[in-house]
Amino acid sequence: MFNLFKKKKNLTIVSPIEGKIIQLEEVPDQVFSTKMMGDGIAIDTTGNQLFAPCSATVSLVSPTKHAIGLTLENGTEILMHVGLDTVTLKGEGFEVLVSSGDKVTVGTPLLNINRDIFIQKGISLITPIVVCNSADHPISNKSLNKTAIAKETPLFEINI
Repeated sequence: MFNLFKKKKNLTIVSPIEGKIIQLEEVPDQVFSTKMMGDGIAIDTTGNQLFAPCSATVSLVSPTKHAIGLTLENGTEILMHVGLDTVTLKGEGFEVLVSSGDKVTVGTPLLNINRDIFIQKGISLITPIVVCNSADHPISNKSLNKTAIAKETPLFEINI
């Protein structure tokens, strides 16, 4: 009953990479644009390194190195999917710097990206950042249509 009077806290998720922030609905991939994976935003990245956007535990490192999942203490699951159709390269162009189970804090380097490979092959590096269980952990205060600075620019908030 007294939980009713507790003030809810919000956790700010910061940009894991440089680039232009775009609405998830603008991502040219229906899995993300229709929010099948969850709510979030995307970054049309200009960066070459992916960083942790919050303190969490690494819960997923894709075998093809293009996606990293984080789980927060409250169970919120964040997926960072670097590029569209990057899975087809089977890990080429990526160097993973963490393993599942690693604890990370804001700014921990997670992944190096060799942009030249993707540019040469004409593969988009639009990077969706989604809360996979956003039905249980809704997001708010999305930042849109501005330039993101890795480890600094707020992207959205999660109620914790």
